[in-house]
This record gives sequence, structure tokens and C-alpha cells, in this order.
Amino acid sequence: MSETESSGVETMSEGYSGSPTPFAFFLILGVIFLVVTVLIFPNIFAALTGLISVVSFGFLPSCVAVNKEWEEAIVLRLGKFQRLVGSGFFFKWPLAETFLKQDRRIITLDVARQEAMTKDNISVSIDAVVFMKVVNTKDSLVNIQNVWNSVMKYSQTTMRDVVGNVELDALLARRDEVADRIGEIVERETKEWGVDIISVNLQNVELPQEMKRVIARQAEAEREKRAVIIKSEGELTAAENLEQAVSQMSNRALYLRTLSSLEDISYDQSNTIVFALPMDVAKGDIIGLTAIAEANRSLKKKQQ
Repeated sequence: MSETESSGVETMSEGYSGSPTPFAFFLILGVIFLVVTVLIFPNIFAALTGLISVVSFGFLPSCVAVNKEWEEAIVLRLGKFQRLVGSGFFFKWPLAETFLKQDRRIITLDVARQEAMTKDNISVSIDAVVFMKVVNTKDSLVNIQNVWNSVMKYSQTTMRDVVGNVELDALLARRDEVADRIGEIVERETKEWGVDIISVNLQNVELPQEMKRVIARQAEAEREKRAVIIKSEGELTAAENLEQAVSQMSNRALYLRTLSSLEDISYDQSNTIVFALPMDVAKGDIIGLTAIAEANRSLKKKQQ
């Protein structure tokens, strides 16, 4: 519980008076003059006492007032603060005393959408919601004319000032911190108004269409960057694994692996099979065929 709320409770406990003195006074006065009117014979004095009795009974309803469970009221005697009253029945002097009620429930204030310029000169449209509660009824009625409207207006100006001191990236990434900063400033400035700012939440941060397209392109570039990095890391890992596998495989094992792959492909007759052989495997065959071709050419020259 805040200091303001504690002081409000202490003021209520000390200043509240449930004494039915006004109601009892006019009730007894009316009964006395009614009895006098009935006992004496009709004359001018009897008419006067009867009139006083009727007026006294007529003041009885205005001596009683009721506060709902969530309401609190201040009683003003001849325009000056007299006491604080809580929920339920309370009594007051008619004509001389008036009262003003205040809602003690948590109130939600919608801060209208505002155009603001961030620290990096980007225009944004932003709105917020403020949750507040009256903790000192006297201050909220005596020190300010319309506490709800005043808090909302002050929140609007504070929101523009705070947003103007942060960059767009910080505003989008740390909205809770910006909202907390707004709430701290509003609560500090409205302390004398008898209210407690429970929280401030930023609802929507609207950007211009051009800025939305720029941010979308930036996000797309970031995703492409991550995709290329992940793909290259995968290729590097695959190359390392293949290098380890090749270093452990002989030429015959590699040839058998090739034949096994061709067997898997041959199940589908529509596939075209291309024989891929390592150069070191085909090197001997190529050299042999070259030697045979050279021998044939030499034989032909001798025969000629």
C-alpha cells in the first residue's frame, strides 16, 4: 500500500462520523411540535407549531445519504471540508452540508492515439491504456477538477515526450520498459491528485507504410543471411564427413558402393544411368587401350 493510500485510510478512520445527530434532531423537533399542535386548541400558535413540525419531518430525507461499497465521499459544511465518509449510510445537516462522491475502483483510461517522432526522426502513431485508482478521496476532489480527464491528458503528453527520447528499434523491442517509464513519470506528477497509477501499457505502435516495407525487406535479408549460413555450415559438415569416409574406403569398396547406387536407381526403368567412375579406377584401362592403339598403328606401318 502506498503512502498516499495509507494517509487516505487514516483520514477516513479519523474523520468519518456516523453520528445520526442531524436526523435525530429534526425527528425529535418534529415530534415535539406535532404533540404541541395536537394538545393545544386550534389557534395561530397551533398552526405555527404544526408548520414547524411538517418542515422538520420534511428535512429528514435530506439528512440521510448512502454510499455504495466502492464509493467514498467528502462532506462540505458551508463549502469547507468537514469529514470523509465511507460506504453505507451517513448523516449530514441539510442546507448547511453537501457531499461529493468518488469512485474507489480501478479505472481504465484509454489514451487516444498520438502522433510522435522518435529519436531517430521516424514518425509513429501510438496509443496506450492507463490503469489507475483513487487512493485519497479528498485530494482527488479538492486538488483537481476532473481527475480522470487530467490523468489522461497528462499521459498523452508524457507518452509523446518519452517516445521522442527513444529510437524506433528500442521502442519496438522494449515496449514494456517504455511503458514503465511513462507510468513512473505520470505517477510522480499526479501524486498530489490522490491517485495511484497501477500500470501503463502500450497497445499499438503503427509505422508508416514506407517504413513497414523497409522493415520487411530487412527481415527478409536477415532470414536469407541465416539460410545461407546454415546451408554453408551443412555443406562444410558434409564435406568433412565425406572426406573421412573416402579416407577409410579402398578403391574396391568405392567401386562396390557405386554399383550399389546403380542398383538402387535401376528399379525405375525411366531413369537414365550414367556410369561415374573415379579417374584412378579408369586410369589403367585408359592406358591399356592407348597402348593397344599404338601397337596397331605400328603394325600397320610395318605392313606397308
